[in-house]
Amino acid sequence: MSPPVALSTASVFPETVHAGFALARELGYDGVELMVWSERLSQDVAAVGRLAEASGVPVLAVHAPCLAVTQRVWTADPVERLRRAVGAAHELGARTVVIHPPFRWQRRYAAMFDDEVRRAEEHAGIAVAVENMFPIVRGGVRAVPYSPGFDPTDVGYRSYTLDLSHTAVAGTDPLTMMERMGDGLAHVHLADGSGAPRDEHLVPGRGTQPCAQVCGLLAASGFTGAVVLEVNTRRARSRGDRAALLAEALLFARLHLRTPAQPTPILG
Repeated sequence: MSPPVALSTASVFPETVHAGFALARELGYDGVELMVWSERLSQDVAAVGRLAEASGVPVLAVHAPCLAVTQRVWTADPVERLRRAVGAAHELGARTVVIHPPFRWQRRYAAMFDDEVRRAEEHAGIAVAVENMFPIVRGGVRAVPYSPGFDPTDVGYRSYTLDLSHTAVAGTDPLTMMERMGDGLAHVHLADGSGAPRDEHLVPGRGTQPCAQVCGLLAASGFTGAVVLEVNTRRARSRGDRAALLAEALLFARLHLRTPAQPTPILG
């Protein structure tokens, strides 16, 4: 059986979480990944739960508010944000929390991060999947804003999120990173990138990353985590244009995640 394919609610920005659930249902996604950020609804776990129940679209993962622009969502304390994200996943029935490595300026958090991740997984039974990130280039200067780095396999965690847009920015080989993550690979952000020094989150197949090969390896290995389409549709001029991009992304995932014995999906 193929792994479930979910839609990140970030993929419908600047539309809302409501639109994320609506499009996931309309297009036939298996669930959503809730991006917790500045939108009020994304922070209201009870309201999201009611929306999931009403739409029939389950929340398969929660992305903790760890972006640079969400440093005060829920609380200014990053440890408490992580704990609240795990609590939200538990309440919503999600199996995974996606988390980024700490920023370098978060020294106290960085010192506690490994223990907090391990404790959360042990006590809540939820995979806290640390995501691979990327360096930032400004004025020709390359800097790594994460502590101790942007590749979580350098440290070693029980659970990982592999993001193919991030490997494109970092110039790292996603197949090698996937191998290094090994059995710890719990979650995948399926997107593409051209190798430009910016996080593009292209529809898979529109960039240079081996998205099809990654999907094939996931299918062959019996991967049981979720594959989440986290793509950028900000330039879509209408709901219809956005839906077309997300339908293309879903079709790519379905085609390349199927095993040889499975029929070719027909999406309408």
